[in-house]
Amino acid sequence: MAAITAALIKQVREETGAGMMDVKKALTEAEGDVARAKEIIRAKGIQAAGKREGRKAQEGTIASKVVESADGQTGYAVELNSETDFVAKTPKFVEFADSVLEDAVKAEASSVDEVLAAASGEATVKEAVEEAAALFGEHVKVGQFAKVAGPHVEIYAHKKSAEMPPSIVAMIATDEAGAAVAHEAALQISAMGAQWLTREDVPADVVESERRVATEKSLAEGKPEKIVPKIVEGRLNAFYKENVLLEQSYVKDPSKTVGDLFKEVGGTALAFARVEVGKGEAE
Repeated sequence: MAAITAALIKQVREETGAGMMDVKKALTEAEGDVARAKEIIRAKGIQAAGKREGRKAQEGTIASKVVESADGQTGYAVELNSETDFVAKTPKFVEFADSVLEDAVKAEASSVDEVLAAASGEATVKEAVEEAAALFGEHVKVGQFAKVAGPHVEIYAHKKSAEMPPSIVAMIATDEAGAAVAHEAALQISAMGAQWLTREDVPADVVESERRVATEKSLAEGKPEKIVPKIVEGRLNAFYKENVLLEQSYVKDPSKTVGDLFKEVGGTALAFARVEVGKGEAE
């Protein structure tokens, strides 16, 4: 019996595209015989994960949870993608997404790369995802990942329909006083898709770009040059009102802003994140 080495596993994986665990099992059953292992893989109908890589995985779900930490609470959200919503809504897929989340939490991951490198049983999450692709018969991948922390973390998970798993997850971290309105803020984040918490968080290059566009647009409209700066500032404020969470009009009462909600309870919003299925980086 030939020794089942890492090099042997790599060889069979490259030649079949099957997941690591499937290759290990096949080689063990074949007592190290590569040709026989490949036959076993074919006989079991294990599709080549590599052949699925080119297929788009833009459906899926988002698993999320809040865990207690030394400094308060930490919120985690992990997007797991599939090719179809048919697979995304199956209990096994949702269960697998939850297991990926648990692995991320145990590893205290802070990025997608750290999620993929996290331990998952005897393998890594990356390897577990490859195995899942064979199980579901679709390209499966870890998409977006978000993490926020503070004295209080609130999560709101939105479903497009009752039969579907969450497709949008909004998380916000606040101080203790801010917890009183954290749920309302999470609903706002889910519905209105703010990009930054405060206007100070907006990158300088984004502000400069918006200012340049507003200036050129005002001049193209024939506005007198002497009043263009004032018009530009107005348009910048409109940009902030649309994209900055604390400056957005509160959806349930447009007479106040989300920032006003926190002022009313003497609280502070510290950080937020919003994850929506299929809205991460294109493959």
